Amino acid sequence: MNKYLSQLVELCEFDKQLDGFKPKIEAAQEKLSKKSGEISGAKEQIETLNAEIAELKSQILQANAQLSAFSSKLKSTGKKSGAAKTEKEIKALSVEEDIAKEQLEATNEEIERLEKIVASKEALVKEQSEKQEAFEAELKSLQEQVSAEMGEVEVARGAIYAKRDKLMQAMNPKTVSFYEKIRKWAGNTAVSPVRKQACYGCFMRISDKTYSAVIKSDDIVTCPYCGRILYKEAE
Repeated sequence: MNKYLSQLVELCEFDKQLDGFKPKIEAAQEKLSKKSGEISGAKEQIETLNAEIAELKSQILQANAQLSAFSSKLKSTGKKSGAAKTEKEIKALSVEEDIAKEQLEATNEEIERLEKIVASKEALVKEQSEKQEAFEAELKSLQEQVSAEMGEVEVARGAIYAKRDKLMQAMNPKTVSFYEKIRKWAGNTAVSPVRKQACYGCFMRISDKTYSAVIKSDDIVTCPYCGRILYKEAE
């Protein structure tokens, strides 16, 4: 294998190693994103519940105002009943008093119902708040873990980048430029091995002439089908 081809194979291997870090970095970011999403979800739930509680309390205030009005009406009807003289007046006031009592009772029941709903929603707020606190503690722990992992990744990446940069400085700029053009679309398969007389980038069988040129490795040979740089692996 000639010097330039050997350098390209080594350079491609460094790039594979560097790209191999991406899934680990993405997985760590996804974990953090997921936990942050859980925290946001709990906060949204709390905000929604608090808005519902505020609305229910407003309804309770209105019901209490109605209760006060019905109580006043009941007292007023009671006074009028005491001053009534005719049977017709007494009967009319009695009906009015019964209606006021029914309204009073119904309003009390409504207030009781609303207060139970408020209590249940406040319990849910407490539950969501506890979840939020737990999620935040988990996120903090996860951030520390991810930070440590990413620190190790950066050290490893830095070592490979240093080797890659050293190699590129020793390479012919035209060869590097040629490689980078192919890498733009071929990624880590820019330099592909030939196995069983086939390019392992596109898996197309190459001609005997091309295969012979790859084996000799006197020049940089590209696949006639996909354009990747070809090399024969050592036996």
